[in-house]
Amino acid sequence: MHFTSEQHLDDGVLARDFRLGEIPGTLWTPRSVPAPLILMAHNNGLPRTEPRLVARARHFAVRGYAVAAIDTPGCGERPRSAADDRARAELRRAMQAGEPVDEIFESLVGPLVERAVPEWQTALNALLALPEIDGPVGYSGWTAVGIRLAAAEPRIAAACFFAGGFVPRAQREEARQVTVPLLVLLQWDDEGNPRERALDLYDAFGTKQKTLHANLGGHTGTPWFELEDTTRFFDRHLK
Repeated sequence: MHFTSEQHLDDGVLARDFRLGEIPGTLWTPRSVPAPLILMAHNNGLPRTEPRLVARARHFAVRGYAVAAIDTPGCGERPRSAADDRARAELRRAMQAGEPVDEIFESLVGPLVERAVPEWQTALNALLALPEIDGPVGYSGWTAVGIRLAAAEPRIAAACFFAGGFVPRAQREEARQVTVPLLVLLQWDDEGNPRERALDLYDAFGTKQKTLHANLGGHTGTPWFELEDTTRFFDRHLK
């Protein structure tokens, strides 16, 4: 891991960009270290510099967590294939037309999960070797990647998922293997994620410690106060 830049922010957080092979990422650390780590995975297609993600990362860092985000294949600084671009365009067209999207979604997101999770594990190995990070590890963000990580990676101690109705079939099966404490945030009127599917997925999670927070509003309308509740969730399980 090579740090390529650093910025001391006015809230006391240190933000550093890094590269791990071809993987670009950002690490935010609090004033007091070593600190427990939260992996923050954005929804596919969004860069790690997306303002909502950066705001969440800084929020957690101010409250004593190290937070890391990477650009997974086809996201942010990473090149996209022409096939992925075509699949994204077809997915948007089908959703807007009200047509079935399951198979398009499977062909796009399934392979992305397969590629992204090993990269997250590589990043986790490098991050935990840093002196300023001292587990345990939490996860926050993209549900499909989070299910695979939480099921396969014993170092994940707690997870917060932004509920998605469209999750690849493989991850729907793996949801039963998720046994860590879980907080799920559901937008009741999410235009891109069917509510009943999201509720069925929540029911499938194997953990006995799971909480669902549902709020009115569309996909990007998660209330800011949920960050405070998510912080308290991580405080209970990571500190």
